[in-house]
Amino acid sequence: MVQITLPDGSQREFPGPVSVAEVAQSIGSGLAKAALAGRIATNGGEPRLVDISHVIDTDAQLSIVTAKDPEGLELIRHSTAHLLAWAVKELFPEAQVTIGPVIDNGFYYDFSYKRPFTPEDLESIEKKMVELARRNEPVVREEWKRDDAVEFFRSIGEHYKAEIIASIPAEEGISLYREGNFIDLCRGPHVPSTGHLKVFKLMSVAGAYWRGDSNNEMLQRIYGTAWATKEEQAAYLKMIEEAEKRDHRRLGRELGLFHMQEEAPGLIFWHPKGWTIWQQVEQYMRAVYRDNGYQEIKAPQILDLSLWKKTGHWDNYKENIFTTESENRLYGLKPMNCPGHVQIFNAGLHSYRELPIRYGEFGQCHRNEPSGSLHGMMRVRGFTQDDGHIFCTEDQLQDECAAFTALLQKVYADFGFTEILYKVATRPEKRIGSDEVWDKAEQALMESLRRTGCEYEVSPGEGAFYGPKIEYTLKDAIGRHWQCGTIQVDFSMPERLGAEYVDANDQRRTPVMLHRAILGSFERFIGILIENYAGALPAWLAPQHAVVCCISEPSADYAKQVALSLKKQGFRVEADLRGEKITRKIREHSMQKLPYILVVGEKERENGQVAVRARGGVDLGVMTVEQFSERLQHDISTRA
Repeated sequence: MVQITLPDGSQREFPGPVSVAEVAQSIGSGLAKAALAGRIATNGGEPRLVDISHVIDTDAQLSIVTAKDPEGLELIRHSTAHLLAWAVKELFPEAQVTIGPVIDNGFYYDFSYKRPFTPEDLESIEKKMVELARRNEPVVREEWKRDDAVEFFRSIGEHYKAEIIASIPAEEGISLYREGNFIDLCRGPHVPSTGHLKVFKLMSVAGAYWRGDSNNEMLQRIYGTAWATKEEQAAYLKMIEEAEKRDHRRLGRELGLFHMQEEAPGLIFWHPKGWTIWQQVEQYMRAVYRDNGYQEIKAPQILDLSLWKKTGHWDNYKENIFTTESENRLYGLKPMNCPGHVQIFNAGLHSYRELPIRYGEFGQCHRNEPSGSLHGMMRVRGFTQDDGHIFCTEDQLQDECAAFTALLQKVYADFGFTEILYKVATRPEKRIGSDEVWDKAEQALMESLRRTGCEYEVSPGEGAFYGPKIEYTLKDAIGRHWQCGTIQVDFSMPERLGAEYVDANDQRRTPVMLHRAILGSFERFIGILIENYAGALPAWLAPQHAVVCCISEPSADYAKQVALSLKKQGFRVEADLRGEKITRKIREHSMQKLPYILVVGEKERENGQVAVRARGGVDLGVMTVEQFSERLQHDISTRA
């Protein structure tokens, strides 16, 4: 007898081995039709996903996975990647398939082919995918010996696939999945038949080096998206369309904020308007430091390589560290700020009475990111962090974490982000420190979230080797998620670098070090702000608050006076005295997304007034300069 325990605790007995599909059928025909896979656990082990054809021959816990489950959607996307590869092989037999994983919101597959795929090719491939899906071909798992699989793929000209399989240890089993006349290497599981793949769309083609090595052949990567329902895909495509309109790279050019060029890959040239936004963000965060017990510091840009070796960064991160040499000494351009902060802490001996000590730095870092991963301001090689480190005792952990979470919530709200996702990453298998210390650190992080009323997810095993962390992810105006803030508990680096304080018994102790950032990279965060507001930044962040436009030459001097008066009050205001028609001036400045456009003519000059237009073409009528000043000041002070 085989006893199957279902998620609701009920049990079903079968006279012998039984497949996942048969268990689903015993529950109901509707579930059997919707079943994509099974999540199974035996002998108290961890649950694993299996195909519905998988046969269970011992007592087990089982849940049926459908398209409504997150795992089900991932299966759909993975299986659609295989469907893409099949369609390409049908249309372009000489193309070689390589790898095709699931990614956020979709999938991709890399191909080697003699010419670039065109937009027309993508249309043909997608049409062929629809045709193959409608055949409802069974997707069948097969077990092969490694060497047999290598020989098979070589025989059909799939040299990349043969290379992948040849790199797998001979003693490991090889699983292949066959659908129609197409067969591919995969661990699985997959949907039971292609008929389950109904909602998908091919998105774009890009280049990608084989195995990510620029010395290898440039392959063609076809991106696609796949969903459980048409409604979900329509919502996603609408979001993508909106995201293209908000692309910070395009808006950066149109609004004159910044640019990037080939002579400085991954680095930003800030224009006056863009640098004004930067300054508003930095000044705001400097006040956050000041008002919350942080001491602002500044550590060197380059440090001797021996220090990076001592911290472990060189062994684990050296490919991302820029290096330089002087007088036969090797230096590393800092990819992060923490070692420098420890050096400042170590410059004096601290008493437990001084703890916690909170350091904050607008630390400029450089990381040698692969050129293919660079993406505007969102992924750069040179960036500045609102980086802070808190040195505290273990007893202070919980309070410091709770205070940080509350602070982060306020900062995000001030920037206009009120929806935050919280994730606690716990101890990995390879770690340092006792379980007792890990228990305390993890509980401190979780309690800090509970005390601030936050619901959170736990990501088992995703913490750093030195300690657990919270990841804070904000949601923008069109529903995208951006992981920005973090707080990490570190028991390792302070000890490695000899950080100590004197406790109440005059004993030397190693402090706990909390790595924390709210915005993360300034560059990336400003890019997020630009896209969130579609370039129409709130007044307190806007590079220019208003422009004063004269209708005719006789009112030009008055326009100049109004602009000067507002400037003296600290507002960012310019005067447009050109001899253009007022309609053209208004149109041009509206395209620059200014919060306000002030229009003055003879009538306004005589009455000491301005005609005010708010962003979006809203006519606010005529008011005195003082009244406008009060309105603008209210916008800035309330961060409206």
